[in-house]
Amino acid sequence: MQLGAFSVSLAVKDLAASKAFYSKLGFEKVGGDEAQNWLILRNGTTTIGLFQGMFEKNILTFNPGWDAACNPLDDFTDIRALQKSLKEQGVAFSSEADASTSGPASFTLVDPDGNPVLVDQHV
Repeated sequence: MQLGAFSVSLAVKDLAASKAFYSKLGFEKVGGDEAQNWLILRNGTTTIGLFQGMFEKNILTFNPGWDAACNPLDDFTDIRALQKSLKEQGVAFSSEADASTSGPASFTLVDPDGNPVLVDQHV
């Protein structure tokens, strides 16, 4: 099962303070909008998202259709196929992608320890 690019979406209390902290660790801004309280930072092939006031917990995030640098892939497993496979394995969903659509969509799972897992396809 190919889930795509991986990142951690961090629920931060102070976007500017978090940006300053992660900048000291070598992370650089590659996306986002500070006016909307979110940033995407990268250090090599490691990507983190900083999100202020958007959700309560940190989220493990996978992006089908993207490589580690968020470049679109020619060949990938569509999110609806991933969702179908997981359903067949008895996985419960917090939210689901509309199976009758194509293109961008997402679904959310919660792991056994309560950690949210977002699978978010942008292509």
